[in-house]
Order: sequence, then C-alpha cells, then structure tokens
Amino acid sequence: MSTFDHQSLIQNINHQLGPFRKTQSEALAGFGQLARASMAEGAIGAKHKELIALAIGITQRCSGCVGFHVKALRRLNCTRAELEEMLAVCVYMGGGPALMYAAEALSAWDQMEPQSA
Repeated sequence: MSTFDHQSLIQNINHQLGPFRKTQSEALAGFGQLARASMAEGAIGAKHKELIALAIGITQRCSGCVGFHVKALRRLNCTRAELEEMLAVCVYMGGGPALMYAAEALSAWDQMEPQSA
C-alpha cells in the first residue's frame, strides 16, 4: 500500500506554483483557459474527461496529476467501480509501470474519501 500523501502533494504544488503564477501570469492564464475549455461539459461529460486525464497522468507517471484528477473525480461523484475499470485499461496499455501508478491512484482515492458527518 502506498504511503504517498497526495493531498499534501497538491498543497505543495499549489504553494510552489504561487510565485510562478505571478511572474508568468499570461502563460498560466492561458494554461488555465485551456484546462477549462478542455474539461467543460460537451459531447463527453466532465467525469469522463477527468477519467481520461487521470489515465494519461498514470501512463505518464505523474503523481501530481494523479492527485489533482482523483480529487476532481471525487468532486464529480465518480464511483470506485468506474475508477477501477479505467485503471484496468491503463494497466492493459501501460503494463507494469501503469500498475504501480494504478496502486497510487487507488491510495489517493482512499485518502480523499469524504468523511461522514
């Protein structure tokens, strides 16, 4: 089981990028606009787009991507079954390295489970 803390990773990434967002505001604004336009509801819904983005993050071996996209999938009410089916495709296409990041994604999913009231 992974002991990687994706919530802290997300916070650290956001913290480290704060000054960069200020010095490179135009470029980062463009990236933000690209993200919003790409992930907007359309012929493919936002949840499916996030599943695709997470799959790419897994196969590109990006822990930050895993954290951010798992968080988004939780917000979009993705089910664990949907996540696991997508992870199986990642393993099919990416082999052993994708399997290792699939475990990381499952760990992030568990870490980000909404707390009961």
